[in-house]
Amino acid sequence: MHVGKNKNEGGRMGDFNAKTLSTSFQEAGIELERLKTGTPPRILGSSVDFSKLEEQTGDREPTLFAHHDTRGSLEDRMFHVERPGQSFQGWQPGTEQVSCWITYTNEKTASIIQDNLHLSAMYSGEISGVGPRYCPSIEDKVVRFADKDRHQLFLEPEGRHTDEWYINGISTSLPFSVQVDMLRSVEGLHNVTLMRAAYAVEYDFAPPTQLFPSLESKKVENLFFAGQINGTSGYEEAGGQGLIAGMNAVLKTRGESPVVLGRHQAYIGVLIDDLVTKGTQEPYRMFTSRAEYRLLLNHHSAELRLLETVERCALVRPDRLERMKEKAQSVDHWAEKLNTDKTKGGTWGDYLRRNEAVHLLPEAFRNLSPGVRDEVLYRVKYQGYLERELRNIEKLKNVEHVKIPNEFDFKSIKGMRAESIQKLESIRPQSLGQASRISGINPADISILLVMLEARRGSAV
Repeated sequence: MHVGKNKNEGGRMGDFNAKTLSTSFQEAGIELERLKTGTPPRILGSSVDFSKLEEQTGDREPTLFAHHDTRGSLEDRMFHVERPGQSFQGWQPGTEQVSCWITYTNEKTASIIQDNLHLSAMYSGEISGVGPRYCPSIEDKVVRFADKDRHQLFLEPEGRHTDEWYINGISTSLPFSVQVDMLRSVEGLHNVTLMRAAYAVEYDFAPPTQLFPSLESKKVENLFFAGQINGTSGYEEAGGQGLIAGMNAVLKTRGESPVVLGRHQAYIGVLIDDLVTKGTQEPYRMFTSRAEYRLLLNHHSAELRLLETVERCALVRPDRLERMKEKAQSVDHWAEKLNTDKTKGGTWGDYLRRNEAVHLLPEAFRNLSPGVRDEVLYRVKYQGYLERELRNIEKLKNVEHVKIPNEFDFKSIKGMRAESIQKLESIRPQSLGQASRISGINPADISILLVMLEARRGSAV
């Protein structure tokens, strides 16, 4: 962990390091490499002048990870953080929202950073690992985007029962004293108290191509890897892998086949397939753009897409499983009904695809739970796009035979990530199949490239 020129071994600030664990992995034949990341400073909320900041309230109806309409009692629908010897009633998501706040760096902030770049571990050569592409340090932002007058910072509360705040957007490895000066140059933070300094981290990861799709190690049977050790960055990414690894560890003890989610079933399936097939050379984040079938992976259908897996692995109580099945049947019934029942000017589905006036739909439909209603509306309104997505799945089965002209201009592709275009320009693959095997090129990129090639052929006719 790096704060200016100071280097310390450890886990998260204050925790022990895991060097002996890394040594054990290497002794077992597991290869390790290094990545880097950073964390922003934590500050005392009472020292912030919130009157100078822009308030960012929560959504009136927040989109939640959990599907509360298939849960039973209010207690089941509440969020709990239990500690040994303590029990809380819990918090009902969406109530008693806590705001975040926005402020900005300025020219003085940039000047402080520029004057002290030589003290940053990121810029002094102390750190060799590759960092997250999409979460640059404040030093990186000031150097790479020198034309920008300011950079946005989000102040996020660490919890309901603490006055510690997290400043999103200002990760750094500058010395403690420089961090204080830098923060106090920012509007609203002129008298801020720094509770925990930001720091940069170099850490070991095991290239995930050493794993089976079940997340079991190819080198050590019965050992499952999940999270940052696999080269990913982010809580959701780690949590998703943890679910799959935990499920498959149990299934392995039972002698049952593992759960492997397809790319068309879940973002977790995309994430794990990318990791174990292509590996990663930088901290991996799960973006919707990495999924070639993302229209099929809408939020409201998650319970329904994964219902078979949930039932097989007994991931919910029997009473909730029954409610999930009833929800699936209700969605199928109403999607079919709206696409076949006639009304003025065609079916209800035709009406929906032309008009947003949901309040004119049958009363029985309007009285459905929001979870069922939203999924039915999605399926009916976007039916044409969803069917096209399914046709694309069939097309992509034959990518090996789709040739790419030698003179094709990859830079002309709209909607593709800049790093993907760079890799395609550098390697210049001869077919879509070859392009799909380039590290860092994901199926979503191949989908876009296929569309561009078809458009090119069409215009040449």
